[in-house]
Amino acid sequence: MSRIDYSVWDHIEVSDDEDDTHPNIDTPSLFRWRHQARVERMEDFQKRGEDMNKTLRECRRRVAEAQKKVQELSISTADDAKAELIKAQAEEKKLKKEEREWEKKIDEHNREEKKMPWNVDTLSKDGFSKSIVNINPDSTEETEEEKEKKHKTFVEKYEKQIKHFGMLRRWDDSQKYLSDNPHLVCEETANYLVIMCIDLEVEEKHALMGQVAHQTIVMQFILELAKSLKVDPRGCFRQFFAKIKTADQQYQEAFNDELESFKERVRGRAKIRIEKAMKEYEEEERQKRIGPGGLDPVEVYESLPAEMQKCFDEKDISMLQEVISKMDPTEAKAHMKRCIDSGLWVPNSKTDDGDEKEEDGTYEEVKQDQEETKKE
Repeated sequence: MSRIDYSVWDHIEVSDDEDDTHPNIDTPSLFRWRHQARVERMEDFQKRGEDMNKTLRECRRRVAEAQKKVQELSISTADDAKAELIKAQAEEKKLKKEEREWEKKIDEHNREEKKMPWNVDTLSKDGFSKSIVNINPDSTEETEEEKEKKHKTFVEKYEKQIKHFGMLRRWDDSQKYLSDNPHLVCEETANYLVIMCIDLEVEEKHALMGQVAHQTIVMQFILELAKSLKVDPRGCFRQFFAKIKTADQQYQEAFNDELESFKERVRGRAKIRIEKAMKEYEEEERQKRIGPGGLDPVEVYESLPAEMQKCFDEKDISMLQEVISKMDPTEAKAHMKRCIDSGLWVPNSKTDDGDEKEEDGTYEEVKQDQEETKKE
């Protein structure tokens, strides 16, 4: 069995490539972060229990010593034995009280442990692993090229079946479908479902996204369980369904919390993809608008003085000539040059000989036209 490829999520999160199906950038994922935090909480809880048991054992040892001392003083004939006996009995009483307090704390700790929600780590304890088909995982590490090729081949072959699984709603239906198609219990299915969720959210099919997200978390839980048990996931998916269908409210809430976190991340990625698509579209439109001198007419128009903008809005050449005549010649030349480079202004750029005019002729042409208008 190949390892769980959580990295598909992070690739989707950071990649600028158009092919979102590449699953193989190996960086931490949402699922791994949450799993690590859960493991640390469990380890901390277990350590507290071990510390309390250690303290209780020490307390009981001291109680035994105090009881032995009381017995010895009870049969002693020494003059100060009575006074020592009273002190020893008081110490014994004190230690027995401490013993009862620690026993109470440990009982509370054990009750708290029983109430803890199930997860892939608690499910993978020995008590739950009796019926698993123990298939040794393949320890050979795949190259990036092999992973990509494997993912692509798998999706091409089973895409229809993966989509069908993604649309299932009931636990029993999901279990039966995986029983009939055990080859789907793998990381390639999980990776494809992640991408499918983002595609649906981009298309604003929010309800469908939520459904497929549910199945994505189901597959991720199965894969994590298999990883914890070090078995082929095809050998433990029935165990997952057996536990999830009989889980208490706390476990259901834990599962739903994982699901909501995943959906929120999908929405974030979809938003990034939409923004990227909009930027690409705007850039394409901008490239179509670029004038002969390489400038964007929209950007040039927005940079013009309000008086010149009005001239172009009304397509009034005489108004433009009048505005230019009132401007500083250097500024007027600069504006007119940018207008021509962007295509906002298209002068008669050919002479009788077919040669192009010099750039400085732009301003002179507009000014000359304006002077001739005055003479008339």
